[in-house]
Amino acid sequence: MKKLFRKSMQVMTPPPASRLDVPLPHAITSDALRVEMKPQLKVPPIPHPAPYHRLAIIASKEGLLIRPYSAGSTAPNKYIRVSWGVNAEVEELEDTAEQPKPDWSHAAVVYGVLGVVKLFTGSQLLVITTAAEIGEYLDPRYIVYGVKSVSPIPLLDYASALSAVNSIVARFKSAAQSIPSDASELPDPTEEAPGDVKTKVKFSETNDVKLVTPRVAEFSNASPPTSAISSGSTTPVSDSDVVTPLAKVLANRLSFWSRGSRASLTSATHVDEEEPLTQTIRDKLPPEGNTDGEEPEEVVKDILDSTAPEPTSESDRQREMDGKILKTIIREYTKGQMYFAYDFDVTTALQYKQQEIHRQMRRDNVAARRIGSLTSVVEDNEKVDVLAEPNGTLPLWRRVSKQFWWNESLMQPFIEAGLHSYVLPIMQGFFQIATFHVPRIPETGEMGDAALVDYIVISRRSRDRAGLRYQRRGIDEDSNVANFVETEALMRVEREGTANIFSYVQIRGSIPLFWTQTGYGLKPPPVLATDRTHQQNLDALRRHFSKTIPRYGPHTIVNLAEQHGKEAPLAHAYRDTVNELGSKDMKYVEYDFHAETKGMKYENIGQLVSKMDKTFESQGFTWFSGDRLMSDQKAVFRVNCIDCLDRTNVVQSAFARYVLNKQLGVLALWNPLDTGNSEVDIIFNDVWANNGDAISKAYAGTSALKGDFTRTGKRDLGGMLNDGMNSLARMYSSTFGDWFSQAVIDFMLGYRTLSVFSEFLLKLQSTDPRERIRLYKIRAEAIATAVSRVLSDGERLLSGWTLLSPSELGVTMSNNIEEKVVLLSVSAFYIVSYDYSLEKVARYTRIPLTQITEIKKGAYILSPLEEGSRDPVQNHGFQISYKTLGESTRLTSYSLRNTSNVPELVESPPTSPTFPSTSRTRVPRRASSRLSLSSLLLSPSIISGERKTFAAFKALPIDPARARRTTGSFEETADDLSFAKNCKEAVDTIVSSISQACVDSGAQENGLVIEGDVVSLAEAQKSTTVIAKMEYGVKRLLWLGS
Repeated sequence: MKKLFRKSMQVMTPPPASRLDVPLPHAITSDALRVEMKPQLKVPPIPHPAPYHRLAIIASKEGLLIRPYSAGSTAPNKYIRVSWGVNAEVEELEDTAEQPKPDWSHAAVVYGVLGVVKLFTGSQLLVITTAAEIGEYLDPRYIVYGVKSVSPIPLLDYASALSAVNSIVARFKSAAQSIPSDASELPDPTEEAPGDVKTKVKFSETNDVKLVTPRVAEFSNASPPTSAISSGSTTPVSDSDVVTPLAKVLANRLSFWSRGSRASLTSATHVDEEEPLTQTIRDKLPPEGNTDGEEPEEVVKDILDSTAPEPTSESDRQREMDGKILKTIIREYTKGQMYFAYDFDVTTALQYKQQEIHRQMRRDNVAARRIGSLTSVVEDNEKVDVLAEPNGTLPLWRRVSKQFWWNESLMQPFIEAGLHSYVLPIMQGFFQIATFHVPRIPETGEMGDAALVDYIVISRRSRDRAGLRYQRRGIDEDSNVANFVETEALMRVEREGTANIFSYVQIRGSIPLFWTQTGYGLKPPPVLATDRTHQQNLDALRRHFSKTIPRYGPHTIVNLAEQHGKEAPLAHAYRDTVNELGSKDMKYVEYDFHAETKGMKYENIGQLVSKMDKTFESQGFTWFSGDRLMSDQKAVFRVNCIDCLDRTNVVQSAFARYVLNKQLGVLALWNPLDTGNSEVDIIFNDVWANNGDAISKAYAGTSALKGDFTRTGKRDLGGMLNDGMNSLARMYSSTFGDWFSQAVIDFMLGYRTLSVFSEFLLKLQSTDPRERIRLYKIRAEAIATAVSRVLSDGERLLSGWTLLSPSELGVTMSNNIEEKVVLLSVSAFYIVSYDYSLEKVARYTRIPLTQITEIKKGAYILSPLEEGSRDPVQNHGFQISYKTLGESTRLTSYSLRNTSNVPELVESPPTSPTFPSTSRTRVPRRASSRLSLSSLLLSPSIISGERKTFAAFKALPIDPARARRTTGSFEETADDLSFAKNCKEAVDTIVSSISQACVDSGAQENGLVIEGDVVSLAEAQKSTTVIAKMEYGVKRLLWLGS
């Protein structure tokens, strides 16, 4: 860019006319071809201001007002207003003489906006109220911060917002940061507190390997911080750093329900520890041997009523759920793994920034040559600015890597309003800087016999297929893998007066195949997805590496999973699929970590490093010496185990240690890493152990196992016992707590709408957002298969749907609810039982439209246990009554004879993609319905004569806030239910189509469609057993525990 401005100004001769200069035909004008960007996304071609470092916030009658905070300088004349209400519209305003100026004297000062969360009862603005200065990124100008405290500000009305803003101000006052009446005199929160000494790494005086790096003191409302921005520890840690006993963890997680259902959202400004329920439950239990005649069910019911009372009204239910969602989001952002920077892009590795700058300069060079420029933009041996940012004229949010930008969805209101300087990208992962000294022989101009080295480790965790350990495994439809992390190790050291900067990148990610692993147990086996074919796995793996290889270069895949035992089938499938792909850019290496290090002989990892010696040489590393690029990294290690946590971190640290040796060696510096407990060795191990803990807490909820070896280089009994406690905590989290947390993560990343929580309360788990798209495709294929197998030649199809229905005809409540394919032709109505596993029609019944006598539509309640399943709008269905005359049924019997006149008596429920057989209701079976298949085949007409029966159908759950998705992985084709906002609208559309087809076939229109409940709430309650209610109550208590 500098050369563009240094070029001599010359009068350029216009180039000769080309075919491009010929005017386009009238039908296709140049304006028609131009793709315009939204006006709010356009920026002027000048260096754009970075995000504001601090913001002032006040509540006014018109809305929440936000502007840049400026201490001791002229106040800005522009501010933004977030309107009150559910939609929370954002707009920029300007101070004018005609309007009264807002009073900013009592403004709350925050360090950025996380975004807007739209909940059931209203929207909440999340702001960063406390940040930790983590360290400098190679330059004092570039500071990285960690999110420490987040506060929500309600956007529903003035009163609640004012209370939240005043609470933020009060907490700063109580934290010894007095806010004067004039906001312009606010002290600079980025200044260090008196007496603080900035150090790179501190160590505990004890021998506990878990506390090599000190913990930053956490605080709540009851214990305020001493500084709004803390510096002095390079590793931000949360209150989960110390492993708690399992009983305490259990009690704390259950403590959410002790608050009751009327908690206000305005009080959820922090993630506070709450009183456990242990005493409450103990008080409710009867003395041993004395139950006073109470049944066990009644005792359990009393405990559930006292510890997990059900809300009494719809507003209370929504408020309770909103509080839980908000609390979980805040916890995700304050666990200690969220980072941001105001003045540079922290989401992109150093080498990839330089590559992008080089590509831009090459494009500029080509453009200069096209217009006849006499000088090139790019010259040989061009000097480089190591810290230069590509696309410097764009706002920060336009420059960051979206793969590692976690709050993009929450920031959409500010992005759409064009408020670029209010958009602060947040990254999840790890950042730590440490310093150590390396012995040297002084050269000319050097003083002292030791060189100071700055060592930085940055891990960037992908938001694609983001989630928790057992909720997100393997690969998805978009070829994204779970727990994908890019880790960059940076080193800066001065030699002979020249600054040398090194960078080395490694990646980790789940095995890129379709596989699952349940969380019920300490060591559950990983299992390949049975509903996926080998070709689907091969295609997914190919697409995954086609995305990563162009960015990182050729891959050396190091698979650390066991080659024998539970992990072997998955590991072997990975190996075979990679070998079958046969890419020259992929090298596969197996290393059974547990077998090779058996007996705690972790020093054997050195054999793997030695084996990779030639691979290290071919990969290289990025090296800047002064303003020259000396070398760059040409390839990358992709390391994985099953979790990509413990074993992966140990091996990646060993690889990073080897590369550090090489980097110091090129500068003729003596490397003491192999000498044992040197300063370099201790600090290096500490940084990498912290890195492993941070990634482990984000994915599994506990610190990394085998952390003692990473920190000390030794494996001992204490570390094994600590790993045992971590394993128990992980099992608890995956069994009880992760289901709801996963739903919240999908919601805050924008992959799901609020309907995910209705689904969660119904099933106590949520569906992978990309799995929903796959199910949509499966259902479309099921309809297509049914049409080809069921409809006769020349019979025209009107429409087809997939609906829930009892496996038997003639009943509305059943122990077996399955997903059936329903087809409507011009002459008949087809009920198809479809086997989704075998992808074939199991049985179908054909009902002539002329035999349909009545269609009843209304509420269809299958379970009264949860408020979402009791909503008649979202639980709607219809019942078709018809005469059996002319009815025909065929089934797949694997014999020549496949007809039956009694379809409702066949008991062979096929599988369903999402709704397996349910047993929440108690339904008596008729003796006549227990006929075998052979008896049906031997008696083709058991019942003679005309009679009437019916079939009941319930609409599948519909996302109430969905819009037709047409981009990215959420591509859906249009159908007649695409725009239905709830189940009632979907049923109305289906019934309208059926009734119209009946009328066209000659049926009477009057009285054909009636309104009435298929199954009312009262009927569903009568059919629900006490055991089912108790089971659901206990699950609700555990799964929704805090």
